[in-house]
Amino acid sequence: MPERSRQQLAECLAQTRALLEDFAALGLDDLYPLQTGSNSKGAESGNSISSSASKKEKGERLEEIRKEIADCRRCPLCKKRNNIVFGVGDPDADIVFVGEAPGREEDLKGEPFVGEAGRLLDRILNAMGTDRQHVYICNVEKCRPPENRDPSAEEIETCEPYLKRQLSVIGPRVIVALGRFAAQTLLKCDTPIGKLRGKWHEYEGIPLLPTYHPAFLLRNPSAKREAWEDMKQVMKHMRERG
Repeated sequence: MPERSRQQLAECLAQTRALLEDFAALGLDDLYPLQTGSNSKGAESGNSISSSASKKEKGERLEEIRKEIADCRRCPLCKKRNNIVFGVGDPDADIVFVGEAPGREEDLKGEPFVGEAGRLLDRILNAMGTDRQHVYICNVEKCRPPENRDPSAEEIETCEPYLKRQLSVIGPRVIVALGRFAAQTLLKCDTPIGKLRGKWHEYEGIPLLPTYHPAFLLRNPSAKREAWEDMKQVMKHMRERG
């Protein structure tokens, strides 16, 4: 077997092992995954052509916003960033995952959740029966704060309108706020994430459920079960309304 194929097989096996370990930690004995064969918005419309056109239009509108802020200089975070981290996924997604701000790896690649925390998020999405091509993933802030500190009030005030525009274009049915900072920022509160998670809130008229950030779950594996309970609430919400 060629060395490259051997490495790819090893990586695949390692990812499968990690996924199975996470499934066990999450207690996936009552899994009812989302269906991702077709977008529920398209199913509701009953018109795949118009759904496709709407999705294309949304993608174009998101790209216009991304280009608008590609060289943003509106706050001090522009001084040390490598890349704007705008967002990835389905422009017509039913679920949008919102994190706090890019980390080092995200800043280098220009894509949200690409490090170890991102790989855990991918495994959670897989457990839900979906993947990052069928949801949308972004952050409150589009630039990395130095030393991964929390964004300042000024930085949030400058950048949050872009998140609102993204959500307005996508029109999701659910927002999942990943972690303390994202949840507190969107809900304009200082309530600990342990008290916010698992309870439904609202942001810009959209149902919002806070849960733990994947990075927190890596440091605290015992919290994965609670995070999975949150994801089950999201799946239940989607089934009941779709």
